[in-house]
Amino acid sequence: MNGWILAAAVVLATGVGATVWGVASGPLRRRAAAQNLSTALACPVLLLLAQGFDRPAYVDLALVLALLGPAGTLVFARLLADELADDPPHARGPTWTAAALGAAVVVAVGVATGPGRALVKLLVVGALLVGGNLVASRALAGGMRGARDD
Repeated sequence: MNGWILAAAVVLATGVGATVWGVASGPLRRRAAAQNLSTALACPVLLLLAQGFDRPAYVDLALVLALLGPAGTLVFARLLADELADDPPHARGPTWTAAALGAAVVVAVGVATGPGRALVKLLVVGALLVGGNLVASRALAGGMRGARDD
């Protein structure tokens, strides 16, 4: 076991485990925020595993997850807008922590990868991961108020 796999195991055990518990129990506001955070934490795990196992295909999985995870959260925010309006989720701390973790993992794996096509793909994954997580969290917290008025 190398350091990349160990880091992935730590993030998987602590972060993703907590978000799975949050999705499975509690009020709607916590479940919606935990769903968004679970994809924001699973993506860095895939990047760490890609580096640890030397499997570039895992980066492709992280790219798909970074693209579809926030899109799924936006669908939930739209469909549950009325229910979340009364008690919107406020997960500012966990959201910024997940964004910082994603950025740190992208930087660390990018340094290990070196210049080339793989680095460009990694930077795209990082931009989608951080940007998508922040936009989706904002939408859950009530940023889509105009969408409910339709």
